Amino acid sequence: MKFEGVYTALVTPFRNGEVDYEALKKLVELQVAGRVSGIVPVGTTGESPTLSPQEHLKVIETVIETAAGRCQVIAGTGANSTEEAVFLTSEAKAVGADATLQVTPYYNKPTQEGLYRHFSTVADKVGLPVVLYNVPGRSGVPIAEATVARLAKNPVIMAVKEAAGSVDRVSAILDLCDITVLSGDDSLTLPMMSVGAKGIISVSSNLIPGEMSAMVRAALEGDFAKAYAYHRKYYPFFRDQFVETNPIPIKAAMAMAGLMAEEYRLPLCELSPEHREKLAATLKRCGILG
Repeated sequence: MKFEGVYTALVTPFRNGEVDYEALKKLVELQVAGRVSGIVPVGTTGESPTLSPQEHLKVIETVIETAAGRCQVIAGTGANSTEEAVFLTSEAKAVGADATLQVTPYYNKPTQEGLYRHFSTVADKVGLPVVLYNVPGRSGVPIAEATVARLAKNPVIMAVKEAAGSVDRVSAILDLCDITVLSGDDSLTLPMMSVGAKGIISVSSNLIPGEMSAMVRAALEGDFAKAYAYHRKYYPFFRDQFVETNPIPIKAAMAMAGLMAEEYRLPLCELSPEHREKLAATLKRCGILG
């Protein structure tokens, strides 16, 4: 399987405390119209920690059914329990997911050997293509470059999402092994692609899928001048997606654009007034809102 282009880390819309599945379907259609390579439901951006197991799997199934083969679906089925990760991944495979995004087990902070065994167990027991997710700022422990290289020997482990904020890690990983690297930070998409990354698992593409797809497509074609023009235009938006914890700002931005209700589940809550004002100004500056 080839991983290349823009993959949207899809938000999970809520209404009156419940998952809004009709809004979710509309968001999938927006992504397909934006020509993304794939959709990643119930990752961190999809507020997976606050979904019940039943909701988690229904969101994945709804996205798969709505996408109907028009783009890839990489299901967020990681966990800090290997048994739970295997279960969720097996269920995602059963309903037709193309791959799984496996986040580094969080809070329990396993050793590198523990990480190797965790990811290997998910890959070997389920057989669904695995995208590793390195995000030490959230999980508390990085996947060392040597561990990525060790895991890359498993034919089921095919890519890694790099969200550690380091462009140098892309070069370090590709120097050690043959694995697809995807950026995990919108603002680092272009720098990472300049040294070998093949795309982005994006937050911003929730709102601007077409523009993100055009930027990444230009970079893949070697037209970095064109890609940089997109990067420069939308950089303030990339930056302000993180004025507060993701996905608070992107859900606020999508609500401003009339795409969904602005609703979260605790412990996440609404954007502060000062950051809301800043985000709204940025959306207008970037031409996303009139």
